[in-house]
Amino acid sequence: MKKIQLLLVTLFITLLAGCASHQVSDYAKETPKFDLKQYFNGRIIAHGIVTDRSGKVTRRMIVDMKCTWVGDVGTLDEDFTYADGKKERRVWTIRKQGDRYVGTAADVVGEAIGEAAGNALNWKYVLALNVDGTTYNLDFDDWMWQIDDKVMINRAEFSKFGFKLGEVLITFNKL
Repeated sequence: MKKIQLLLVTLFITLLAGCASHQVSDYAKETPKFDLKQYFNGRIIAHGIVTDRSGKVTRRMIVDMKCTWVGDVGTLDEDFTYADGKKERRVWTIRKQGDRYVGTAADVVGEAIGEAAGNALNWKYVLALNVDGTTYNLDFDDWMWQIDDKVMINRAEFSKFGFKLGEVLITFNKL
């Protein structure tokens, strides 16, 4: 009986370890070295989708970005055009602090905190999303991986009360 209990405890611990999320430090040796200030400088065109928790695509978008920096403070001016013709704009103000970044935008509750290592950046923030006149504060776990000097891939999971609601997948192309 003790062997079965030990086996069950070992199995449970193994399953929990498998559920652990990855850390930005997992990418420390990957190249090219991510530098948000360098990559998001100039004009960028992005293409993306939003999926629900089942993986079904619910929105498609193109984002035209104009990015500028003055010292360690950057402005990422994003113009979204969705497949249904709707348009949105988000303007980020980003402060570089070593390998960390702090960002604000009108629809971000508080500050977005980002940490970079190797070719990756992980942002954590709360986004106030307006849906049919009601605002929902959603938790974002936002990952970016720099592929080369022109391409970046972004995956952001959004959740509420710890339950995953969907993902945003975006490919950035620096012009």
